[in-house]
Amino acid sequence: MSKKKDASYISARDSRKISKFNRKLTKKLEHDRKDSGKDPALYTTTMKNPNNICEFDNVCTYFFTDIGTVKAVDGVSFDIPKCSTVGVVGESGCGKSVTSLSLMQLLQRPTGQTVGGEIRFNMGDGKALNIVKLPDSKMQQIRGSQVSMIFQEPMTSLNPVFRIGEQVNEVIELHNPDMPQEDVKARTLEMLELVGIANKEGVYEMYPHELSGGMRQRVMIAIALACSPSLIIADEPTTALDVTIQAQILDLLENLKKKLNSSIMLITHDLGVVAGMADYVVVMYAGRVVEKGTADDIFHHPAHPYTIGLMRSKPVVGKKVEELYNIPGSVPNPVDMPNYCYFRDRCEMRCEHCDGKYPPEIRISDTHVVSCYRYFEDGQVMDFPKSVNVEEL
Repeated sequence: MSKKKDASYISARDSRKISKFNRKLTKKLEHDRKDSGKDPALYTTTMKNPNNICEFDNVCTYFFTDIGTVKAVDGVSFDIPKCSTVGVVGESGCGKSVTSLSLMQLLQRPTGQTVGGEIRFNMGDGKALNIVKLPDSKMQQIRGSQVSMIFQEPMTSLNPVFRIGEQVNEVIELHNPDMPQEDVKARTLEMLELVGIANKEGVYEMYPHELSGGMRQRVMIAIALACSPSLIIADEPTTALDVTIQAQILDLLENLKKKLNSSIMLITHDLGVVAGMADYVVVMYAGRVVEKGTADDIFHHPAHPYTIGLMRSKPVVGKKVEELYNIPGSVPNPVDMPNYCYFRDRCEMRCEHCDGKYPPEIRISDTHVVSCYRYFEDGQVMDFPKSVNVEEL
């Protein structure tokens, strides 16, 4: 009697078939991207709300692998208002970093592609650009000057063979080609001082390995803010730092945001960091937004069972428990996602509607939106997140 094949098993023949399809599709997507650069009308758009600096509208970012299509970000929608901090939270692999990399156009192409939706970026004066369709040449003008990113591990982000000064200079020179060298150096020293580095002239001549973790992260922030961007993406900026340095870096980011009148998209696992810093919170699970609202909505009135589980799993000062709450089960396979609520099989609050298709976004207050059928009767039903059928691309 033959053994039953494992559900995740894929034959060599099927793998070759998938690879052939992926090569054909990614070639077409790359060709379409190049064509979009010929006509500005293809990537110019308008903001739905001019008070937002960035709007994610049903963004779908997929990775085409030899075992199938991984829907890392699938129908994500949220806004980043001007001069505010939006915290994006969720467990590892939920799509937080891929969402930010989609905005920066730093996905590993051609394997990773943003195949659907719009990312509208506000350029001011009523103009906006759709980052999804934006050609590489235009994106290079925006990346670093209008929108910049602070990566989570500075030791791998900084080049070990170049001095700190040269690495900060590079960003300024790229976006200000006519600036004299003396002014470039003066701007670099000014940025190093701004991020709290006392020995700015000494650090200017140092290599990354000569600095501590906190100092390296300050240099990364100086590079990101060198051209005074409108939007700063902070991808877990305090992950590798101890608690006291974490607090200093977060205070620094908050102060710089006010000085530059910028917005921050803060990506983190740490609910404590989000509670202390974010104005708005977006909770992601398995590539989709399950809940979004103000920090007060999410922390004091959590609605989605996943958000409630996250809140219950964090330790509380002064409260003694035998063990912390643990959300049961595991995340579904990203190559073969179900057509019902992704959290259904782990949920302890299931209702009869949960056996149907994936829930729509439901508005339960002016600022609070949740994707959960428990509010289907009482809330205002909005749009369903829309996946892209790759066979039709």
